[in-house]
Order: sequence, then C-alpha cells, then structure tokens
Amino acid sequence: MANTYSQLYVQIVFAVKGRQNLISKKWKNEIYKYITGIITNQKQKLIAINGMPDHIHILVGIKPNIALSDLVRDIKSSSSKFINEQRWINGNFEWQAGFGAFSHSHSQLTNVIKYIENQEEHHRTKTFEEEYIFDDV
Repeated sequence: MANTYSQLYVQIVFAVKGRQNLISKKWKNEIYKYITGIITNQKQKLIAINGMPDHIHILVGIKPNIALSDLVRDIKSSSSKFINEQRWINGNFEWQAGFGAFSHSHSQLTNVIKYIENQEEHHRTKTFEEEYIFDDV
C-alpha cells in the first residue's frame, strides 16, 4: 500500500460470554500483553487496553489493510485459547459473540485513553450495559 496515509482510530469493546466476571486482576495484565502481541503481529498499533472482570476496551490505530472484524476475530479466538491453555478458570473461557467499535478522531485520543485507563473508576457509577448503550466517549 505504497503512498497510503490513514488516521483510523477505533475503540473496540467486547465482553466475556454471559458477562461473567472471569478476568481476574491476578492475570489480566498477562492477557493484555498477549492481546498486544496479537495486534502487533497483525501490524496494527495498540494505543490503550484495559477493562473490567467482565469486559475489555482496546484502542487501536488501524491500517486499511485489515478488516476490523478480522482483527477482532483473531484477538478473541487467540486470547480465548491462551486463557484456556493457562487454566486460569474452571471450565471453558469464551468471549461473547459480537463486539462494539467506535471511531475517534486524533483530537479525541487523550480523552479516550484516559477513559480506558480509568475503567475501575468509571464503573463505580455506571454499569457495562449503561456504558455500552449510552456512552459516546
């Protein structure tokens, strides 16, 4: 894609199947590192990643050489396999079908990064469902 320039920033949000609180604080950083590797291997740029025990937020700078749905599919399938191989939970770990994707301009990135970094604080006053349906960050 010589001479192609793009600024595509997308916040991806997806939940644990059944919105179960399965992402433990003990190993969440390991799963975030693993997801970072998936994104990097796909030649995309991870800007921020964080979440709660039942869902995850990922902000990426995405190049136009990959479909967003393909990237999310790879993140979800590979990270599920990784979590199950680690045996961090009893039973089988799965992400819920589907995902949310929200585009942002370059001027919004600082606010979006802060929002993702401060998930614990944010969810003291707003549930995942309220955030997903009504937030426009």
